[in-house]
Amino acid sequence: MRKTPLALAVATLAFTSAFAIADEPKRGGVIDTIIQPEPPGLVLGMVQNDPTRKVAGSIYEGLLRYTNDLEPIPQLAESWEASDDGLTWTFHLREGVLWHDGEPFTAEDVVFSADVFHRELNPSARAVLQHVESIEATDDHTVVFTLAEPFGPFLISFEAGTFTMVPKHIYEGTDFRDNEANNHPIGTGPFKFDNWDRGTVIQLVRNDDYYEEGLPYLDGVNWHVIPDGASRAVAFENGTVDVLPNGTVENFDIPRLSAMENACITDEGNEYFSPFAMLWMNNREGSTADKRFRQAVMYAMDREFARDVLWNGLGQVPLSAFGSNAKFRHDGLDPYDHDPDRARELLEEMGYDGEEVRLLPLPYGETWNRWAEAVQQNLREVGVNVRTVATDVGGWNQRLGDWDFDLAFTYLYQYGDPALGITRSYRSDNIEKGSPWNNVEGYENERIDELFDQAATAYPEEEREAFYHEAQEILHEDVPVGWLMELGFPTIYRCDVQNLITSGVGINDAFRDAWLDR
Repeated sequence: MRKTPLALAVATLAFTSAFAIADEPKRGGVIDTIIQPEPPGLVLGMVQNDPTRKVAGSIYEGLLRYTNDLEPIPQLAESWEASDDGLTWTFHLREGVLWHDGEPFTAEDVVFSADVFHRELNPSARAVLQHVESIEATDDHTVVFTLAEPFGPFLISFEAGTFTMVPKHIYEGTDFRDNEANNHPIGTGPFKFDNWDRGTVIQLVRNDDYYEEGLPYLDGVNWHVIPDGASRAVAFENGTVDVLPNGTVENFDIPRLSAMENACITDEGNEYFSPFAMLWMNNREGSTADKRFRQAVMYAMDREFARDVLWNGLGQVPLSAFGSNAKFRHDGLDPYDHDPDRARELLEEMGYDGEEVRLLPLPYGETWNRWAEAVQQNLREVGVNVRTVATDVGGWNQRLGDWDFDLAFTYLYQYGDPALGITRSYRSDNIEKGSPWNNVEGYENERIDELFDQAATAYPEEEREAFYHEAQEILHEDVPVGWLMELGFPTIYRCDVQNLITSGVGINDAFRDAWLDR
């Protein structure tokens, strides 16, 4: 992250707060926090929105967790091993794990979750599953994945949001999207779903049968829905809430809130996800189908302004499709600097005739609305006839899934390896109507498909770089999407909330280890 004074303060506070933990955790108490916006659903894998991941990450689990250095650590799998050729992976599951309805968790649940549920619903998991030849339960607590070819990032793909474990006995043979259990999600996590008062609060309570002895310490977690950004900040100021997860307050409020007495702040917990903001550009029809228009958009946008003013310096302007911490980033590409004159030249070259272009903001708060206004102004300055189309979260999901947009804000996770988080946005076989998390823009390039295939399976690891570099050169020219920013997402919390961020997925599984020093 580029170090601004605020970013330095974040890093310093994160460092100092790590040493504030008392010797013995205390049991009991409820943490009040905020979810913004209200999630459209809570079944991970079926829904991939960030708000869903935050809340449901305490309900559901994956086979593995990951440290801040992205090293795998046990979760539902207590150990694992791979064959010498990297094609066979065997996971040994914990015994005595129960679903929240009391049924035992077994290897059959793993096979069903991966081979049926996620193959149908989850584009993130499918990016991994396309390399998997078979998944077999050899006994109640052993699962064997056999790969068709080596796949470098295989072992870092099993966090809860990507490879959620769902109960086979609940979902098998049903219409997954209409299953009644979607309204009362059943997982294996440290907290159980208790109540959802729509528009007000989602309440989770301790899972007394959790397999980790002594965990969780808390009695529960209340996720409050507070639509107004100023009211969310006030809720922290007056003590109504204890934790402000990343993205829940406007960036301009962060300096004031983090300076309060008994306020701590950390930018840890984003290592696995590396949130990356993009502008979907519809490659199928209209002006946005011409790469010269898409290049013009890149030159027209003042991304440095967005970083410095709208995001208070909490972020980094990306060079291209790969973020600065992504493996195999090509640093030799020419940047798309803010150059309105070049944007006008490209628009004139393509014969742009003033056709209206619809821009969908991301309905995640005032910062995103201001960003959309800034991009609209940038585009109008170079002669683009752009109109914003505001929606709520459900409408945003619907429009993107139906490809009913020209330009649309989003952010996706890069997941520590390009084969997991980056490839999905550009492969042509990941174009699927109905999902806002795959190749939404409709980009098709056979050479890109070949390069991503070769890069994912090249062995040894060093051979992957050449394929990814060529792919980045093509993407940089074609501009299938607009690359906006690598987002800085700090979490603010009361300093008596202890042991909050304990993994590379941050707030998404934070409350299993958290406790209140009160």
